[in-house]
Amino acid sequence: MEEKRFRKNDGGFVCAVCGREVAPLGYTSRNHCPFCLASVHLDVNPGDRASECGGIMDAVKAEPDPKKGFIIYHRCRKCGAVRRNKAATEGDQPDDMSLIIKLTAGEL
Repeated sequence: MEEKRFRKNDGGFVCAVCGREVAPLGYTSRNHCPFCLASVHLDVNPGDRASECGGIMDAVKAEPDPKKGFIIYHRCRKCGAVRRNKAATEGDQPDDMSLIIKLTAGEL
């Protein structure tokens, strides 16, 4: 039997970079801070928490996607892995759109 590549893991956390408290999204797995857009390299596949790396992942680029909104690219400071993540535009703590626009324009 084939295992799903996505696992919903929607817990809140404290951002390892800016220290702000991040609430769960309520509809999918939140994997980055909506305030500074930083992440932690925890997953091999979305939500599985199977990565042994644990490095800080910086938002390095964002691109608009006609179906998904904005896609944020994160690069791990420790191992260099790059992951794509959908921006969260709904909920009580949506991602900071001004930072996403700056990433899209290559200003960060």
